Amino acid sequence: MTHAKRAARPRPALSGPTSPDGRLLAPDLGRGFMLLLIVIAHVPMYVHSSGMTFISRPIGEHVLDDIVNFFGLLLVDNRSYPLFAGLFGYGLALMVSRQLAAGVPEHEARRSLRRRSWLLIAFGFVHFVFIGGADVLGLYGVTGLLFGRLLFRSEQAKRRAIFWTGLAYLVIIPVTWVWIMPISAGESFINSHSPTYAQMVADHAIAYPFVILVQMSLFPMVLPVLLGLWLSGKKWIERPEAHRSQLKRIAFGGIGLSAAGALPLALAGARLWDAPAAALDWSVALSLLSGITGGFGYLALIALLSLSARRMVPRLTLFLAAIGKRSLTFYLYQEAVVVLLLSPVAFGFGARIGGAGAFSLAVLVWLTGGCLAVWLERRGRPGPADALLRRLVYRK
Repeated sequence: MTHAKRAARPRPALSGPTSPDGRLLAPDLGRGFMLLLIVIAHVPMYVHSSGMTFISRPIGEHVLDDIVNFFGLLLVDNRSYPLFAGLFGYGLALMVSRQLAAGVPEHEARRSLRRRSWLLIAFGFVHFVFIGGADVLGLYGVTGLLFGRLLFRSEQAKRRAIFWTGLAYLVIIPVTWVWIMPISAGESFINSHSPTYAQMVADHAIAYPFVILVQMSLFPMVLPVLLGLWLSGKKWIERPEAHRSQLKRIAFGGIGLSAAGALPLALAGARLWDAPAAALDWSVALSLLSGITGGFGYLALIALLSLSARRMVPRLTLFLAAIGKRSLTFYLYQEAVVVLLLSPVAFGFGARIGGAGAFSLAVLVWLTGGCLAVWLERRGRPGPADALLRRLVYRK
């Protein structure tokens, strides 16, 4: 009986770019890697041991903190969310195309898309207000409501939306971060504002719609979603073996351009360059805009690696794919653990550790989530939040 039960237990496939259930490997690997980048980017927001910040990172107290800030600003900050947003747009397009291919009427596919978008807004509200994490789910829900119709439009309509959105950001980002609200080092907001949990809930409930508006208008968050919608029609992720040359150009060109754009800000954040105020403001704008190329460069590189990942590093592949398949669950898990440990409304350890300690904690939180995800994978169980979202979207 024990042997029969073990034989019937679902096991992950270890060959090919797809799983037996038809899931593509590259997006799951991308989501798993994306969760690591996001927690590394978010943890410094809750660290205020030095009392001073540079952008969203604590100013380093020793050389190890400076090293963490340098590589964080160079490779992670403003790069994790473009990867997240691109995967979100790609996933929406894949969901709709599979529904239509299965014979689902277009009006029903549209209804499911709208329902999913409203639910993401609701999930984001719970996350931001009651967990207190740095939320993007609400932004993606609003983006789905505003731009989801492009999934049923022509290629030309998608390109027009990408062109005009990109052009708008090319104007808005420099104007905002250079002339209207320049950024500099200053007193830690968390250190000077330590609310109770009840105060945090009340403040976040009021701020939620304004946070989404700021994310959409002052950060280039919508453009990567539109690029993800458009990318789904290119089959680069579905068939990476047939598009090696394009993926290599996107990977190395995108990551290289992203690093070049982030380098001035990284040097300033690591205290290697005493930047004039105007140069620092331009560095922020350049980092934000170049981060889009970095996010898609990471995605292209992951698509290339997916061709041999199962054969070369099966355990790491299983780990990344397991957490990537349950990205909503473990995004919320990571945020909840970070807030619980570091926020002043909870244990408040953010006042006791520096940038290097925050980086170590971020990796540890991600690893614990991955271990839980592998445990669920070996038992054939979905992530609870992912399963709840699917049940509410499809009402099954």
